[in-house]
Amino acid sequence: MHAFGRYLAAALAARFASEGMSLALVLLALERTGSAAHGAFVLTAWLAPHVLAAPLAGALAARTRRPRLLHVGALAGFGCAVAALSVLLGRAPAPLVLAVALLGGSCGPMVTGGMSSLVAALVPAGAGRERAYAWDASTYNAAAVTAPAVVGLAVALGSAASAMAVLALAGALAAALAATLPYEAPRPDRAEPGTAPAGLGAGLSALWRIRELRAITSATTLAFVGIGTLTTTSVLLASRLGSPGAGGVLMTAFAVGALAGSLTLGRITAVEPGVLARWAMAGTGIALAAAAFAPSLAVAAALFAAAGVCDGPLLTATLRIRSEYAPDAVRTQVFTLGAGLKLTAASLGAALVGFAAAAPPRALLGGIAVLVLAAALLHALVARKAPAPADAAATGQADGSATTPAGQRNPAGP
Repeated sequence: MHAFGRYLAAALAARFASEGMSLALVLLALERTGSAAHGAFVLTAWLAPHVLAAPLAGALAARTRRPRLLHVGALAGFGCAVAALSVLLGRAPAPLVLAVALLGGSCGPMVTGGMSSLVAALVPAGAGRERAYAWDASTYNAAAVTAPAVVGLAVALGSAASAMAVLALAGALAAALAATLPYEAPRPDRAEPGTAPAGLGAGLSALWRIRELRAITSATTLAFVGIGTLTTTSVLLASRLGSPGAGGVLMTAFAVGALAGSLTLGRITAVEPGVLARWAMAGTGIALAAAAFAPSLAVAAALFAAAGVCDGPLLTATLRIRSEYAPDAVRTQVFTLGAGLKLTAASLGAALVGFAAAAPPRALLGGIAVLVLAAALLHALVARKAPAPADAAATGQADGSATTPAGQRNPAGP
């Protein structure tokens, strides 16, 4: 199998395990303790380290002389933590369970942004790499579609522990496949003479100082405050439409639409990624706003699917922007931090909707639409003052490089 094909298989397996954890942990806690709240606390411990571990993971990836060991070790640690939680949850003291969840969650940034940062070394620059990012984005959407279904099936046929075992095996498969990939060790000659290695804050500095990175990061973080509430809101909306328990139908429609969008619209390389990102957020917001007024579950599902189609290209565009503008020395930090910030924003949104659960579901969905539309506007406002490629060339540097000269790596950037 070609190296990129093995990468896609590894990424899909790892993200399948990651996507399935939120449902499997809660079901396992409910099965063993009778309390879903216990599972929610463990899930919080699993998610909390993502944004904190992201800069550390990125810095380690930039400095290590053995990138294979780091990536494979992180994936193996992720899988081992899933396996340990399947045994310990509901049986071992809570502090031990929470500690294992924290350690496993600390590997999370390497499953998301850390893996995506490998694409640049596997596929040559140009249209082929941009299509590769579309395929990489599709692994997230494919995992979002399949993981909850497989977990539900495993619970129905066996137990929640069986579902956790499936996720642990997926993590082990990801580690095994990652071990077969070619890795490019960081080279000292990439840095400017006399420049110190990138520190933990260099990735965050790049996200803020480079306008294109600042625009996409701020916009997607805001959008994911809304997207993070979508699961809970879909359950409430389905009940409001007379179909209690059909919230999964709406989220499945959204995930299937996102997969279709990433494999079709996400592969359009003629459109600048910044423009594609703005239109993706605008389309998602409009479709969700329309879904708030849907008269039936079938209409709502169709509009959720349309929102997913629009959302699908967003991740592809985001990955392209990070690849084109991230300084080489902090590339992995930029990827892991961006993913960590989005996940943290989604977690914040999920918490906020818990406090507002008594509000009408249509109002909640309308609020999500407003946030996503505001994110599209935010991106346009932040990105519009970016210097033209000719101006950047004239000055000899990009807008605010962090540690090494950065900026647009090909004329297709926004």
